Amino acid sequence: MQSRNDNATSETMVFDRDDAGLAKAADILAHGGLVAFPTETVYGLGADARRSDAVAGIYAAKGRPSFNPLIVHVADLAAAKELVTFTPQAYRLAQVFWPGALTLVLPLRAKAGISSLVTAGLTTLAVRVPDHPVAQGLLRAFGGPVAAPSANPSGRISPTTAAHVVAGLAGRIGGVVDGGACGVGLESTIVDVTGDPILLRAGGVAAEALVSTLAHPLIRQSGVATITAPGMLASHYAPQGTVRLNATQARAGEVLLGFGPVTGDLTLSASGDLAEAAANLFDRLHQLDAMGAVAIAVAPVPEHGLGAAINDRLRRAAAPRH
Repeated sequence: MQSRNDNATSETMVFDRDDAGLAKAADILAHGGLVAFPTETVYGLGADARRSDAVAGIYAAKGRPSFNPLIVHVADLAAAKELVTFTPQAYRLAQVFWPGALTLVLPLRAKAGISSLVTAGLTTLAVRVPDHPVAQGLLRAFGGPVAAPSANPSGRISPTTAAHVVAGLAGRIGGVVDGGACGVGLESTIVDVTGDPILLRAGGVAAEALVSTLAHPLIRQSGVATITAPGMLASHYAPQGTVRLNATQARAGEVLLGFGPVTGDLTLSASGDLAEAAANLFDRLHQLDAMGAVAIAVAPVPEHGLGAAINDRLRRAAAPRH
């Protein structure tokens, strides 16, 4: 199944914020394409969070260097409850700050249907309810969860107007809904609430306001061992088996993960399509675990385009365990 989005598209459409414009934008999302839209923080680059092919398109369009977890945007608390399990503290924060510039990291429900490319293979999900009428309108018109990092090329300044989006991503995405300038202009605050609340990223909601609501101190993250949310340094995500890279054939006892002309027990992409390989990456690693693979050989993947991100993830998977 191929996304309608490639590294380059023939045209990036600009939609009005009215019902007709939102319907057109929602249709692009429904067909696996990418649409930028305003939130109260910055413009997000949205894709259907349930489709790995669509989510892979986000990485291709942004030139994102590694597969970090993405924030999923939903219309309301009820929609969020279908995706994650709320702790009492998380529920308290959601009641006070949603809709708004607060992202909560919570345990992912087993049957949530979220692409493993969104979660970077983790069992948690970063989720928020945006407080912007255009974002709300698009989410309700689409009727599903939307994964959306900032709508800018990776490493560039975050966009706060539709013009910023077009300047950076024209020809790479299906469209952008013009909702005017963003009110906050700063990314959302991210709090891990799977246990004692941990502030993972400062942002649009002040830490002091969170502490006041919780009546509980916030742990300040320092020294990240695993990445649980956007904007954090990844150090490892590995399957249970040891990983050997750039293999053209399996050695005794190895399971071969193929790519392109290197066939294997499983493959990232038989045709050598990097977007397909990106979409399959985390699912294939989970499959290797399910197979009980104790030694894994991985075929060479080109170090360009999405291949750079795939190789970044594979190198971390192959790194020595401590």
